Amino acid sequence: MPIRLSSLLKPTVCAACALTLSPALLAQDSETPGAQEVLIKPEPSWVERLEPLAVPEEAQGLVFVRRQETTVRLQADGSRFYQGQRVRILQPQALQVGNLGIAWNPAAGPAHVHAVRIHRGSRVIDVLEDTSFEILRREDQLEQAMLDGTLTASLRVPDLRVGDDLEIAYSLPLHDPTLKETSHGMLVLGDAPPNGQFRLQLSWDDGQEPTTKLTDDLEPVAKRGSNTLTLDFENPSVIAPPRDAPPRYRFQRMLEFSDFADWSAVSSRFHAIFEPTIALAPDSPLREEAAFIAADHEGQLAQAQAALTLVQQQVRYDYVGLNGGNFTPASADETWERRYGDCKGKTVMLLALLRELGIEAEAVLVANTIATDGHADRLPNPALFDHVLVRARIEGKDYWMDGTLPAVIEARPEPFLKYQSVLPLAADGKPLERLTDTPFDLPQSLTVYDIDASEGFEAPGKLTQTSITRGAAGLEQYYAFSALTSDQLEAGLRNQLVGTPGWDTVEAINYRYDRKTQASVLTISGTGPVDWEDDGDGRFGLTLPGGGFFPPSRRQRSEEATKDVPYWQSPSYTCYATTVRLPKDTQLGNWGFNTVFDTLLFGNLYYRMMELRGDMSLRMVRGSRVEDAEISAKRAQRDNGRVDNFDNSKAVLRYSPNGMDEGWGRLTPVPAANEIDWVGANVPCLPQDVLGG
Repeated sequence: MPIRLSSLLKPTVCAACALTLSPALLAQDSETPGAQEVLIKPEPSWVERLEPLAVPEEAQGLVFVRRQETTVRLQADGSRFYQGQRVRILQPQALQVGNLGIAWNPAAGPAHVHAVRIHRGSRVIDVLEDTSFEILRREDQLEQAMLDGTLTASLRVPDLRVGDDLEIAYSLPLHDPTLKETSHGMLVLGDAPPNGQFRLQLSWDDGQEPTTKLTDDLEPVAKRGSNTLTLDFENPSVIAPPRDAPPRYRFQRMLEFSDFADWSAVSSRFHAIFEPTIALAPDSPLREEAAFIAADHEGQLAQAQAALTLVQQQVRYDYVGLNGGNFTPASADETWERRYGDCKGKTVMLLALLRELGIEAEAVLVANTIATDGHADRLPNPALFDHVLVRARIEGKDYWMDGTLPAVIEARPEPFLKYQSVLPLAADGKPLERLTDTPFDLPQSLTVYDIDASEGFEAPGKLTQTSITRGAAGLEQYYAFSALTSDQLEAGLRNQLVGTPGWDTVEAINYRYDRKTQASVLTISGTGPVDWEDDGDGRFGLTLPGGGFFPPSRRQRSEEATKDVPYWQSPSYTCYATTVRLPKDTQLGNWGFNTVFDTLLFGNLYYRMMELRGDMSLRMVRGSRVEDAEISAKRAQRDNGRVDNFDNSKAVLRYSPNGMDEGWGRLTPVPAANEIDWVGANVPCLPQDVLGG
């Protein structure tokens, strides 16, 4: 939680001791006196300051960091974060570091400022003698329905000049009231700090020593004392994780600490926090709601879905991190009475309903914004998760339910988003659980083009384009389009499309969200030019939309130390299907097309199939799916030798009035745009042996 100096000098050190399940700061049941103010205090006795480093004559960059100390102090009543630094201003652009901002939640306790000084030659100017911080209430995430009570102390350092040293020192409370005495977090040196000297330090009172873990690159510089673990750096090098490596390799120059014995201990602790909030009062209105659901729906799956729909539709999402709400959920009854709640409140309300219905279910911690690859190698730290949802056991199968999503996202056999590691909550504790890495079973992006060019090479074509989008992108589209009337959507898209190179007219627009396959489906029909390329002598060619591939990049690294590190790519599955109705005054025998192919490179399957039919149509399907998100360096090296033979040609349809293109063997039939439901399962975007057909 470093001071926000400016966008020019981003803090090179970050600390996370008690982050939250929601993106809020800290909260406590009652405020400490003076917590609404910035208190000017002497530095804590546990702070160990460095001697300022001499500024070299050839110093480059915006600033030179003469010293920077970042310390987390673990105490019986919580923890505090300290940062002190003295930086030399080298360039006019760096004067913005004088725009200071300290953000904290007053319910966690007061912010302490220890010094703001300018060192100019032999002069020392105490900025706080004539200038004070202005306290602002900034709820930066109100538009995301999040309220965390954060205050910001702002100060613009006057008369700061190039050549000055700016000295700043401050400390903030870091503990969360729910886990006040249980420390957990990390200290990290950034990957591209400016030149200078830096200290990362973890210190603790007697009896408060946590378990610690260092990444391998920090072991050589670690100094362990009786109550400290110190890491000193002078002009630290710029580092970067190995290119295209799995996310776990991003953990570099990191000091972790935790009081939790293992992940099961986190599980049982949070179960104990959640459990009291699930219990319903004897006269709880939610008992009546559960009775209505049981009476109106037959079977546990239908009842669970009805309970989920109630939470999704009748309780709006609002995050309030005030009064201890970061880790502790509002109760199920309170959430229902308010008709708003965050992920924790919605989860406990759903669990309460399922419990009333006799359905086995548990809360599960997940991460929506943090890569969970490698969590098994991290010290147990609840800050590595930022969301919670429900997993129910119904008729011997698991179903995942997220009360924060819209009601079109129903109970699913797998989570809506792909997670690698999750943490179920249980009274006796459960270990970190690694979910199975499987390719997407349905395209996350599928575009179907139907081009009717039957009136000839010079005439406009009748066009229909259907875009099918799943996952987070599909949900974003649903949020945007479902807020509009059909007239508003049609008017907006028509105004956007008509007159562009692809559309002369837009005649119809249809939008729907398919619940069964959880796909956002947009269909646009109209007319537009068909981009025939006149090759002379009556010959024409047409490049089919969506038919080509970009050639994959080689997987190789220059660093010898990372040559055996695996390669990783984000899971994806895209598909294009194009049908062209051929000009009716031509003969099928004068038509042809270029290559079809089916190949696997770097764990990615590339497939294109084309077919000419006697109904005077050309059909093409082109799919690409990541089969293996992570591959070994040895496999990557083998595939590097195959890249030059990769056919990255576009899909081209050709017409020659005096000849016939050569045919292709082993062709697979391709359905036309209007012959199958492309929104459904088992669309032929990949080879049949891969699809299992």
